[in-house]
Amino acid sequence: MKTNFNIEKIELDNTRKTQILKKIPLMADKKVLVVGDVGLDEYIIGAVKRISPEAPVPVMDVESEEKRLGLSANVAQNITALGAEVGILSVVGNDFGADLLKPLFKEAKIPWDLMQVDDSRPTTRKSRVMAGPHHIVRIDYELKKYLSETVSARVFKAYSECLAQYDGVILQDYAKGIFDENLIQKMIDEANRVKVPVFVDPHRTQPLSFYRGASLFKPNYDESLVLAGFNFEDLRENPNKVYEIGKTLQNRLNTKDIVITRGKEGMTIFSGERITEVPTFAKRVFDVTGAGDTVIATIALSQVAGFSLNESCLLANVAAGNVVSKVGCVPCDLKEMIEFISH
Repeated sequence: MKTNFNIEKIELDNTRKTQILKKIPLMADKKVLVVGDVGLDEYIIGAVKRISPEAPVPVMDVESEEKRLGLSANVAQNITALGAEVGILSVVGNDFGADLLKPLFKEAKIPWDLMQVDDSRPTTRKSRVMAGPHHIVRIDYELKKYLSETVSARVFKAYSECLAQYDGVILQDYAKGIFDENLIQKMIDEANRVKVPVFVDPHRTQPLSFYRGASLFKPNYDESLVLAGFNFEDLRENPNKVYEIGKTLQNRLNTKDIVITRGKEGMTIFSGERITEVPTFAKRVFDVTGAGDTVIATIALSQVAGFSLNESCLLANVAAGNVVSKVGCVPCDLKEMIEFISH
């Protein structure tokens, strides 16, 4: 493995600001398909003032409740928040969780028509009980199990029938069961056949072979380490190992473009032989939940709109900096993002 790398560092200078602001309106004409596990995030918020007489547990007086789109649904709402059209293909249960999701989809301008129903599994739902900013307990409704052959075939049929209508597709893997290797490889092959670019956001527990042949692969720092077969000791001893990790992923996946998100360190882009460092733009970090969803949505949408990869990653880091300054899983605010770039 090559150990001397030529690293370029880029900034959001005035020239790039002008180029990005000029291209942002082009995103509104694009249409992106999101495929992956969807979920509902519930927040039950209140105050704890006493202990229950029935058991030594806190009693919380509920003050408010919030319901938000989670998992791939959050990726989809980031696409619509950026002004573009989105489609989403996933599997939900025939249950109360799906009933709660439908109005949230409508509110976020996300169509429900591609959603597949599987009576054998629940709709993924995470209910967080919070006393002010403090989590008391989280209650999960989910089944981490691959789809049956029948449901998987139904998902692929819906995918192949609609794919040509889209400018790009995001395969968003949360390892809840939507993707097994056969299905995700068929999806990548079909997209390559009809020349629709595929943007993959992986999960560290899935084998790397699941994701071969994608147009762009976007793991976070820890996922890239695990998927490339390295360990945390490697990085503690030599932080520059990240460059070896990226090159390893490129070679094993047969993928030209790899973007590794690195939190406060920004992003590292591997595009062909070039390696580029992109800074972070987060000024305040309250909650990193959903930041990865915002990044993959922004990169995919801007790429199909004609941005260079460097421009896409600069824009995605601005978008991520916007969402981490807020609490919970929320989409990027396009107006705030444009204002940040402008000023």
